[in-house]
Amino acid sequence: MEQNILELPYVSVIYVEEMKLGKIIWHGNPSREEYKKPFLTLVDWAKKGHEVTRFLSDTRNQGVVSPENRKWFETEMVPSAISVGLKRAAVLTDSNVFKMYYLNMILSALNKFNMPFKIFNEETKAIEFLMSES
Repeated sequence: MEQNILELPYVSVIYVEEMKLGKIIWHGNPSREEYKKPFLTLVDWAKKGHEVTRFLSDTRNQGVVSPENRKWFETEMVPSAISVGLKRAAVLTDSNVFKMYYLNMILSALNKFNMPFKIFNEETKAIEFLMSES
């Protein structure tokens, strides 16, 4: 069952309990502070006793992410998410060149943490990857 844990004009944050999945669906271009809110919401959700071992970010309708936000995601958000139990992550994208640059930077950052992370353009394939154990 999906639980909507945050709904704002630019983003939805959903928790799927049986999959232990936190999902962020972007609907626009968030400001610098707005970008952090959905990630922090998921970390707080996990701290309140909800197991979030998998993460999916749907960036297909997201605008360009600033270098400051990317740096924050890599240096603060990822370690925070791992500390509350995150084990696998995936991203859905429309493959535009700016997003691919941003996502490849994230991919290289996550490699430092030995976290399985992949980029997809189909949600079913992303979910298959997240649910696999390899």
